[in-house]
Amino acid sequence: MRKLVFLLALFCLPMSAQLEKLAQQLGQLGKKVSITEITLRADPGGAVRPFETLVLQARAYGKDGDKKVRLRRTGATFKPLDKEGGWVSKPFAFQGTDDEKYFEESDSQAWKIFGDVSGRFVVKDAVLYTAPEKPGKYKVQAGLEGKQTELEIEVRNDAPSRRKPEKITFPAATRSSDPHRRLAERYAPFLAQETWFQPKSDTPVRFDFDGDWQGDNNWDSLDDGSSQAFVYYAAMETSTHWFLIYNVFHARDYSDRCVIGTCHENDNEGIILTILKDGSEFGRLQVMETLAHNNVYSMTNDRSIRDGLHNIDGGIEFYEDTHPAVFVESGGHGIYGTLCTQSRFKLKNGEFDEGTGMTLVYKGIAERPLHSNQKLVGYDLLSIHDEWWLKAEEGKWNQRTFDSYFTYQPFGSRPGIRNPIGSTFYGRKEAENKAKPFWGWHDTLTLKKKVLSAGQWGLDPAYAVSQNLRFPDSPAFSLDYTFNPYLGIGQAPPPQVSPAPVADTQGTVGALPAAPAPPATQAEAAPEVSSGQVDLELQVDGTVDILIRGNQFEYQVHSGQPVMRDNISFSAALPAAALSSVSLSKRSGRGKATLLEKPGEANGFTTKIRVEDTRGGADTYRLRLTWQR
Repeated sequence: MRKLVFLLALFCLPMSAQLEKLAQQLGQLGKKVSITEITLRADPGGAVRPFETLVLQARAYGKDGDKKVRLRRTGATFKPLDKEGGWVSKPFAFQGTDDEKYFEESDSQAWKIFGDVSGRFVVKDAVLYTAPEKPGKYKVQAGLEGKQTELEIEVRNDAPSRRKPEKITFPAATRSSDPHRRLAERYAPFLAQETWFQPKSDTPVRFDFDGDWQGDNNWDSLDDGSSQAFVYYAAMETSTHWFLIYNVFHARDYSDRCVIGTCHENDNEGIILTILKDGSEFGRLQVMETLAHNNVYSMTNDRSIRDGLHNIDGGIEFYEDTHPAVFVESGGHGIYGTLCTQSRFKLKNGEFDEGTGMTLVYKGIAERPLHSNQKLVGYDLLSIHDEWWLKAEEGKWNQRTFDSYFTYQPFGSRPGIRNPIGSTFYGRKEAENKAKPFWGWHDTLTLKKKVLSAGQWGLDPAYAVSQNLRFPDSPAFSLDYTFNPYLGIGQAPPPQVSPAPVADTQGTVGALPAAPAPPATQAEAAPEVSSGQVDLELQVDGTVDILIRGNQFEYQVHSGQPVMRDNISFSAALPAAALSSVSLSKRSGRGKATLLEKPGEANGFTTKIRVEDTRGGADTYRLRLTWQR
């Protein structure tokens, strides 16, 4: 019975910090054996490729008489000793198979029970090491209770790859006809995304990142699905304000202690912006609210706004003047403003307080992160209305995308929805149906007080923010929507269907569309751009052709391995017209890069570049294509 009570106390603690505090308190009962040495081992061992990862585990030992024994201790610190020698994540409980038993340091019954049940859930003895780009030998140091040790890690281009090739690539999305798209781009958030021991689980992706709309295979599809970065958005409008909703979707909610539903397939947290129409084109951002684990946090950019049912949790920081900055947790992916106490990111120096993290910014291009600590990765925006909402009504969609259908019933005599809608994403791994689109979100405080019902914070943001906070009497704050397609108010633009993903077979990704026909008249033509450039960063192992048309591309692999990682950005799409000059420069890479074909009518205005890497293993190539009309 005592063991059962202890288990309940251990696993029902609301926050991991409290769990670790309990571990430290119980650990004091067992500290009779001093640490005599620590060791650092890599799992798996051997050399690692640039930008790929391995797990480092610190093990503590002491003496029981003359016998060397393994001690259950937590709190080890890790750091690379070489400048630009890679990165280490924040610590986690080792997830692999441990081949040594722990020595029980105390006869205390509480300690014995703790040792029996804690195992991998409490002792944080490991970090994820991410190798740098440059091959070489690098040292990592670990320290624990005054003892230190080092491990040398070899980074080689020809080391066996630890990364599974991605099978899916999404071509550039069709530009939406949504009149609110430019507003959504203007305020698209800066994401400081913390990463942990599953960096790909911490990358914001699209729901169909694996090429299908089945929610119950997303956990298993993580490794070979696309890691291209996307954020979803929705827009609503009253006569006085715009409301922008951003959803940040991840394929997994994970932890180093997956117990009692703490981990689950699919994850979707978000942000709601309240923007005052002040007569300017894009208005003025007044409030940013974020969601973290069914709790709403409120940040303001207007001193006249006061606490309501919610307290104000801080101000708003901006990246490049208009993009509000948020911190996104690793693992569970709760979102906070960067000035909130929960944030572990400093915008001023662009650094995370501990461990690793990537930053993501809106570029209109869905880039793949090269590694777990990359900065300024580009993401693209997708319409929630087109991608999710049109599939959410019960009986309209035959894929396993949504579940837990419900009828939205708002408080406060506010407008409702007639037909049942799916309130969760369909998921079965670790826990069922835990992730929710914005119309399934709830805020614990206002739900308990029966002020905002389930879904109302997202579906009725004007009413919700007016309850959460107090706005001044002037300027006016209207609660009557002129546009809210989720409540059937206003005319939504025709849906834009995203291009289908392309399966990566025989090294080909991002298949090119047919060559565009020239515009019939000058009046129909898009404004001309006189010059531009394409920056390419890709890892090549063999001979690869890169075909570029407009702002889309395709790889043709002639020998070696498929292109594993790439970042390609366009200052402007290459025009389907004669060009006065086209040139290619190689900025890095040990092999040859050649401009094989310039665009013209004969090849459908396609530019062809060949990269030849004939030495063993892969190397990273940075190329720049410049052109002029």
